[in-house]
Amino acid sequence: MQRLEVRGRTTVITGAASGMGAEVALELARRGAKVALVDRNAEGLEATRARLTGTGHTMHVVDLTDDEAVRSLAAAVEASHPHVQAVITCAGSSMLGDIDQLTMDEMRWLMDVNLWGTVNITKALLPALRREPAAHITHLVSIYGLAAPAGRIPYAMSKFAVRGFTEALRHELERTNVSVGAIYPAGVKTGIIGRGRFAAAIDPAVAERAAAAQAAMYHTEPEVAAARIVEATVRRRARVMIGREARLVDVLTRLTPTGYWAPMRRPLREAIDTTTPVR
Repeated sequence: MQRLEVRGRTTVITGAASGMGAEVALELARRGAKVALVDRNAEGLEATRARLTGTGHTMHVVDLTDDEAVRSLAAAVEASHPHVQAVITCAGSSMLGDIDQLTMDEMRWLMDVNLWGTVNITKALLPALRREPAAHITHLVSIYGLAAPAGRIPYAMSKFAVRGFTEALRHELERTNVSVGAIYPAGVKTGIIGRGRFAAAIDPAVAERAAAAQAAMYHTEPEVAAARIVEATVRRRARVMIGREARLVDVLTRLTPTGYWAPMRRPLREAIDTTTPVR
């Protein structure tokens, strides 16, 4: 498959105000790409843009769950960037809580952000990608798009759905110039769990303890993950695991698709405990 030529060409990155999106933008800029930074956080986007090397970068403040705003974003990106050859979707959030603690509105909110935001930007920019000789879409899924832990129902639902969308879209576009890939990171030290939400029914101190336990399991440096994501995009890879835990869980879910939770339960016990009071 034809590799992408990064230098001088544009990649659109969602979630670029912080975390993995910001790191991916920095890595692409270092390689000579032009980047279109997308996020709803204007201040964070400014901070990311200030760190970029090179010229021709743009920033776009938008809520990816707003259909009309995303259509306007696509038009603005195409007006500023004649050669959009890649989209990398890093935008997303997390949600702590078990089924009894979560409301329907809380679960719908996360699905809107993680799934429909991804679908929205992908669909809006697909016409621009189709005009390039070769183009690639990279969706960040998650290790929880491979295995669904207790205490993470809305997050796992959204990530399994992103995985399904990615695979179906790859099959639809298999005879075109646009390829589609999924990245499955394990724990990357970006702080996403600390910035995420938790069910309103949970004691904030309990949620903080659970989030800290989850964050303690994250081992991959953001710069390392960003380099892997960019390389997977350039090489137009269909499926990439990041982190030893992601590779282990990938094997585990293949070997025992109904029994993988047994070995996962113990190491995750503190991260999924949103009921035991803090003493």
